[in-house]
Amino acid sequence: MTQTRTPLLLTDIEQAVRDSWSAETCTPEFRSRWTEENPARDQCGVTAMVLNDLLGGELIRGEVHVDGVRVDYHWWNRLGMGFEIDLTREQFGPEEIVTGGDVVARPPLAEWRRLHEEYELLRDRVLEKLDRRQATDSSAISRPQV
Repeated sequence: MTQTRTPLLLTDIEQAVRDSWSAETCTPEFRSRWTEENPARDQCGVTAMVLNDLLGGELIRGEVHVDGVRVDYHWWNRLGMGFEIDLTREQFGPEEIVTGGDVVARPPLAEWRRLHEEYELLRDRVLEKLDRRQATDSSAISRPQV
């Protein structure tokens, strides 16, 4: 008998991503400021890429400003009909303002200069959690009622 896989919900994907973040998946030069109290900190680039793998759409990059000066970039996703997903927006303090939001073409993985290892680690963790979730849901559905 063939088991059918339960479709994933956006909430399943979000939970798998959030459960997969760690200091090892954030931007290496800022790893020291990552904490469990702010797990989204410096996860935006790799998170946007993983969501792009799973959901398609466009990659969006904005600027992070403090006192009017750009201090970093912030990445998120835009799906069809302008629906935006930003799982890491809460990383910012009140002094950090995200401005703009330009569509950025995704470079081939072979051309990435940085975050290659962090992306692969996050992607693998998320896919494992989603596979486990679907397997658990499928077995619950196909379990006979007693």
